Amino acid sequence: MSEELAQGPKESPPAPSAGPREVWKKGGRLLSVLLAVNVLLLASTLISGGAFNKVAVYDTDVFALLTAMMLLATLWILFYLLRTVRCPCAVPYRDAHAGPIWLRGGLVLFGICTLIMDVFKTGYYSSFFECQSAIKILHPIIQAVFVIIQTYFLWVSAKDCVHIHLDLTWCGLMFTLTTNLAIWMAAVVDESVHQSHSYSSSHSNASHARLASDQHAGNPVGGDSCLCSTAVCQIFQQGYYYLYPFNIEYSLFASTMLYVMWKNVGRFLASTPGHSHTPSPVSLFRETYFAGPVLGLLLFVVGLAVFIIYEVQVSGDGSRTRQALVIYYSFNIVCLGLTTLVSLSGSIIYRFDRRAMDHHKNPTRTLDVALLMGAALGQYAISYYSIVAVVAGTPQDLLAGLNLTHALLMIAQHTFQNMFIIESLHRGPPGAEPHSTHPKEPCQDLTFTNLDALHTLPACAPTPGLVSSSSSDQQEAVAIIPASRSQWRRRCLKDISLFLLLCNVILWIMPAFGARPHFSNTVEVDFYGYSLWAAIVNICLPFGIFYRMHAVSSLLEVYVLS
Repeated sequence: MSEELAQGPKESPPAPSAGPREVWKKGGRLLSVLLAVNVLLLASTLISGGAFNKVAVYDTDVFALLTAMMLLATLWILFYLLRTVRCPCAVPYRDAHAGPIWLRGGLVLFGICTLIMDVFKTGYYSSFFECQSAIKILHPIIQAVFVIIQTYFLWVSAKDCVHIHLDLTWCGLMFTLTTNLAIWMAAVVDESVHQSHSYSSSHSNASHARLASDQHAGNPVGGDSCLCSTAVCQIFQQGYYYLYPFNIEYSLFASTMLYVMWKNVGRFLASTPGHSHTPSPVSLFRETYFAGPVLGLLLFVVGLAVFIIYEVQVSGDGSRTRQALVIYYSFNIVCLGLTTLVSLSGSIIYRFDRRAMDHHKNPTRTLDVALLMGAALGQYAISYYSIVAVVAGTPQDLLAGLNLTHALLMIAQHTFQNMFIIESLHRGPPGAEPHSTHPKEPCQDLTFTNLDALHTLPACAPTPGLVSSSSSDQQEAVAIIPASRSQWRRRCLKDISLFLLLCNVILWIMPAFGARPHFSNTVEVDFYGYSLWAAIVNICLPFGIFYRMHAVSSLLEVYVLS
């Protein structure tokens, strides 16, 4: 037994009798993935088909499919919660890395905003219920119920490693994940078509597609038009369109947490459930130099002012639009340039950091890295298309130069910020030395600490994550970097993470709430044509918006663990 425990931070192998179940793990996961792929393809087909007037797929069909999916997912969640409560052995392990408090807090925040959006949508469609399909009023109500139940489910079960009904749990989690992705696609398409409708209206061109557009509430029953003419209806209409970004982020946050739960189904951990020590963010905040948060708050306030000016002036005449674009690009160039330099500085500081790299298995961290790299591709694509349009197109003026600089800095900022975040997530906790006198470190990857079992480990290497309040000898055995050599690095890294966090928040707010310089600046529109450029932006920009919010959650984790 002691030799097995001394082999390091690997997951405990299952009992011999569990062999057939381990063999079928891949089969169960494959079955759930195939189910998700087929359901997602069906949903994407209806959603994309319903976005065009010439296709005989109506928005009521899309609402009916999404409502049915949310009802099925809600029923499975209720079954899961009841089954795990009635069976104490259903969740023998809990992953301490999954579902951190800031991720669950963000999920609750976006969930509340989604509920407000559902209230606005219900009020909007109820304003002309006499010529409206019942599914349009039922859909936001069902979505509100789904959001409430799913948020509670993820809050209490995000760390679960379930060991009963494995196949059903895999399929249920993947179906719920697919439901969130379908809701996300519907919201993205709806918002994109709304943007296209606004652009076509301003250019006297009404030939563009729509999906639940503000002037088209669907195919009216009996041939009567459903126009939003009252003041209350206008408030509901504008309100729920402004709340779409929160609904989009909620769906993506829920999808990431569900994926981690799916990876943890049937997973064996090395220790029994307990309590993991997490440092207090308040105490860490006192150890910063305050330069990062102060400068970040300054850029955040200036960014809000720039965003308001842009929204007010961009819809004016040619000179006011040009002035708004110059102000917008200038602020973004300054913000992106500073974040690029700060991210590069953080990576340089790590060259002097003596903390060991953490290569242990961590599904949450693996997903975080994959999402950061994948979501950045959306903004990469937009930037490279802009670079080609500016370099090869005309005119070559101040606005074109600002656009080119903005695109180049966007690529550099995403690259260096990803490098900093990924390296930070793979660093061990403060005090983790890269070289140890002990050849093996079996204690370092324990998800939960069992201090009684700790005494039985032979030659257990000192681990800073395991702190016992009952034994001062164990605390003295932990290898800690001298404070005089590491304190300045820790403070700098905290300042850097806070500065980048605040900058990513303002860089998320601008595009999420309607800033579209891609269309106001006509360089790309003239070069590629509106249809192609709108498709590029509408497909890639949601990934860029998600990248910003996911970077915020990752930077918050970097800040707390620095």
